[in-house]
Amino acid sequence: MNRTITTLLLAIMLSPLSAWADGEHAHGPYAGFEAREIKNLSQDDLDELRGGGGWGLALPAELSGRPGPAHLLELRDELGLSDAQVASITTIRDAMRADAIAAGERFIAAEAALSAAFADPDLAADGLRELVDAAAAARADLRFVHLSRHLSTPELLTADQIERYAVLRGYADDPCAEVPDGHDATLWRRHNGCD
Repeated sequence: MNRTITTLLLAIMLSPLSAWADGEHAHGPYAGFEAREIKNLSQDDLDELRGGGGWGLALPAELSGRPGPAHLLELRDELGLSDAQVASITTIRDAMRADAIAAGERFIAAEAALSAAFADPDLAADGLRELVDAAAAARADLRFVHLSRHLSTPELLTADQIERYAVLRGYADDPCAEVPDGHDATLWRRHNGCD
């Protein structure tokens, strides 16, 4: 009995040590972030921003039936875009990308300044406020670049293309995927433009 109790106590006492040794407790949600030059931005974030990518900033437009120019061009064949549509959308996309790269660099610089400021032991609240406001303004400018271009695309598309875009992007169900019970399959497919 004593041997069993001793073994049990030893196992209990050593288990936290082994958990620490295995690194179980060494990982928090931000482990590794301390090595980043810009604490708030990952390398993937930086790559997307420097490439003029959307970074998810235009979701309110994208998910409300105002397609993004880059995704429209990716889906040009599936959407049946005409040459004129492709040319107009390419112009919008190229201008957006150029503006987004410039705005992204300003945002990155503002976030870099904010990260660097915390190395200064004399950082005061008023200086911090200026840095936070500058980063917020740079992010707002970047977001405007992306959102504003979504305002230009619907007028270039047909209603069917916008609906098809939503299906292709996974925002809407494809009425052609399944004929509901009780409907004539031929009529359903014809009515929904499936064939």
